[in-house]
Amino acid sequence: MVSPDEAEAAVLLLEDGHCQSQHDIEIDGLHTGDSSIDIKGRPALKSKTGNWKVCPFILGTECCERLAYYGIAINLVTYLTGKLHEGNVSAATNVNIWQGTCYLTPLLGAVLADAYWGRYWTIAAFSTIYFIGMCTLTLSASIPALRPAECEGSVCPTATTAQYAVFFLGLYLIALGTGGIKPCVSSFGADQFDDTDPRERPKKGSFFNWFYFSINIGALVSSSLLVWIQDNVGWGIGFGIPAFFMGMAIASFLAGTPLYRFQKPGGSPITRFCQVVVAAARKWTLEVPEDISLLYEIPHANSAIKGSRKLEHTNELKCLDKAAVITNDDMKRGDLSNPWRICTVTQVEELKILIRMFPIWVTGIIYAAVYAQMSTMFVEQGEMMDTTIGSFTIPAASLSIFDIISVMIWVPIYDRAIVPIARKLTGQERGFTVLQRMGIGLFISTIAISAAALVEIERLKFARELGLVHKDVAVPMSILWQIPQYFLMGAAEVFINIGQLEFFYEQSPDAMRSLCSALSLLTSSLGSYLSSLILTIVTTITTKNGNVGWIPDNLNEGHLDYFFWLLAVLGFLNSLLYIFCAGKYRQKRAS
Repeated sequence: MVSPDEAEAAVLLLEDGHCQSQHDIEIDGLHTGDSSIDIKGRPALKSKTGNWKVCPFILGTECCERLAYYGIAINLVTYLTGKLHEGNVSAATNVNIWQGTCYLTPLLGAVLADAYWGRYWTIAAFSTIYFIGMCTLTLSASIPALRPAECEGSVCPTATTAQYAVFFLGLYLIALGTGGIKPCVSSFGADQFDDTDPRERPKKGSFFNWFYFSINIGALVSSSLLVWIQDNVGWGIGFGIPAFFMGMAIASFLAGTPLYRFQKPGGSPITRFCQVVVAAARKWTLEVPEDISLLYEIPHANSAIKGSRKLEHTNELKCLDKAAVITNDDMKRGDLSNPWRICTVTQVEELKILIRMFPIWVTGIIYAAVYAQMSTMFVEQGEMMDTTIGSFTIPAASLSIFDIISVMIWVPIYDRAIVPIARKLTGQERGFTVLQRMGIGLFISTIAISAAALVEIERLKFARELGLVHKDVAVPMSILWQIPQYFLMGAAEVFINIGQLEFFYEQSPDAMRSLCSALSLLTSSLGSYLSSLILTIVTTITTKNGNVGWIPDNLNEGHLDYFFWLLAVLGFLNSLLYIFCAGKYRQKRAS
């Protein structure tokens, strides 16, 4: 290692050789102070770009895209069982895998956005792929040759390889398209508010609330009108309407282009992580100095990472600090610009932040597995109940409307009633910290899946009493008994999902916001895959020795309640793990 004077000289060397090449924009009050630019690459004018005036375009995009997505996702299990003639477990597994993929592809979109294309062009490109997928899916449901024939009595012809190929091509093009939209839209919307402006900065919290509200408007239309059209009018038009709204989403997004603020991509965060690991490994035998000012950082207002503020040094994971130690060899070379040999404190702290987030991130996977039941097992449970109200038949998938209504009720209750009361009790400006908010939601989700188990116990009791156990027919128990489980799941969403939006945006480094948003979405992907895995394991174990298992095609013969109780136990244990991890979490600190 070098002396303090030598370290200072090395930093000045970098300032002469590197920082002078940076283009620094004077903060004059007319332009944003967060380095954002307009569509022509000029410093963004506050009066002509960003702020609330562009939010209708972004919120309209999200509303239409979510309407399109849920127009497919909510009733997909019904299409697979009713039109492609798959069994319950196979259909639920296919839905889980597809939904998991929809939340896995955002990793690709996030890396492209943060490193190369920026959020705007990533959204635009992947939206086009999404639209093509929607049109392909619509064709597969509209053209008779692209779908199997209808059942004749108990004989249901299976789909051919070609029919499956066209259907799943459209489905997975949609999954790819979501990869460029989901990790970028919320962050792109938040980018429209200048972090350095005390008048604009607080508006980001309101934006996230309205953003989630717009999601649920789209979901509300899908779970009510579109599901009814699919079940009663036809699947061709039922898929065609979502395709039309995806086109509207693209039009809405592009219409706001002249008014947007853009953040320049800061380079690949994955590359920066690798640089920290390699630089630390090169200096593994060195000791980290007690005086943290000896660690390498550029003497400049902004960090060396484009579009990112400096981060304060933290004392955790000191082994990574070795990447920022200035050695005599670094001085002899006279070059501190090779990040594979030496990294700034801010670059090291980026990796530390990601590692600190990891335990919180992991606990979201079990919640996502519980949440995934709304589009699979909740629907299959509802299809075995009485779906008639008077002369009107309610599609089982439409019960998710109560989840959406719950969200739209709980958001203002949380904002106007719970937060003021909690603020007096906790002294927190937001009533609860983001971590506390997410923890409350985990417990509510456990109660929700427990409610589903109780409903299933009663449904099976009816089946036994009426001699319907070995008959694949719905029991005369109203589907409205499912309302509590959907309503509780909506309450859990308000606490967890909005909390995750805030947590992964606020706690992420400036140049990694798309990636961290993608990581939060990845919990949904892994949750869907986990749900599929649990289904497979449960089916394998419970069908041994010729048993029908917990989840047979005729749910009256099974024990879906046992499956729900299993998820409830996993959810409770996960909540306890979350409490432990949240207690250890250290907040991000920017310089």
